[in-house]
Amino acid sequence: MRISTRGRYGVRFLVDLAQSAGETHVPLAAIAERQRISARYLEHVAVILRRMGYVRSIKGASGGYALAREPADIPIGDVLRALEGDILVVDDPLPGETEGPLARCVRSVVYDRLNRRIADIVDRLTLADIVGGEGTDRPPMYYI
Repeated sequence: MRISTRGRYGVRFLVDLAQSAGETHVPLAAIAERQRISARYLEHVAVILRRMGYVRSIKGASGGYALAREPADIPIGDVLRALEGDILVVDDPLPGETEGPLARCVRSVVYDRLNRRIADIVDRLTLADIVGGEGTDRPPMYYI
């Protein structure tokens, strides 16, 4: 599985909005500049995320984008599926396509397990985990 630029940029767009939560609406051009993403491309991603209910937008001089939900209520897995479709390592067989016993075995032992593990990780990870620094593999920092 490879996450496309649409998926990567979409997550970065939402993280940027979550970090700007104190502002009412953030102009798309400002996010595009901060993230070094084409504003035209980011607009396409923003439209998908708005349709899915993750962001809201206001037009006009003081307009822009804001999160439509709390960061803790936005699972990264849902965002990736909205932007990428299924996030599978290997697609399921097409209807009418037959798999031999070896192919079926490899699918169940390797690919299905990978799909479940990837889904488990991205479905438990929320936007709040990314913005708050939780969910990373780094140990917590303790100060004395």
